[in-house]
Amino acid sequence: MSDLLASIYPWTKAFHIVSVISWMAALFYLPRLYVHHTEAIGLEGETHQLFTMMEYKLARVIMRPAMLATWFFGVVLVFTPGIVDWSAIWPWSKAAAVLCMTGFHGWLVQRGKSFSSGRNSLTGRQYRLMNEVPTVLMIVIVFSVVLKF
Repeated sequence: MSDLLASIYPWTKAFHIVSVISWMAALFYLPRLYVHHTEAIGLEGETHQLFTMMEYKLARVIMRPAMLATWFFGVVLVFTPGIVDWSAIWPWSKAAAVLCMTGFHGWLVQRGKSFSSGRNSLTGRQYRLMNEVPTVLMIVIVFSVVLKF
């Protein structure tokens, strides 16, 4: 099994990177939609319904599959021999940041449910601040993997 994982390593890494890029794009864009939904649209009317549908499809059709693919290919990389040195700090800092990113993903999905039910309680400013969360986590992940501290 380890020979197979080693032989497909470049493909696994490429699919992991593509999945991460897709997931990050959605994690960056969805809070921006929430900002506009909050500040310009409100919680009723045709445009509210349009935004709710766009947010739902972004979360379910793009963000969720990208997250699942990221996790799948990431776990395959973890089990590929010689890729992860668990005695170093970097895999632990990356793992913690990925878990936080997954939690943020879940939080965004919950916020989408609050919009669709007409009960959003956050302001555009709060969504703008939360939009920085994936950026900070991405920095931790990239620096962990590239610098391998």
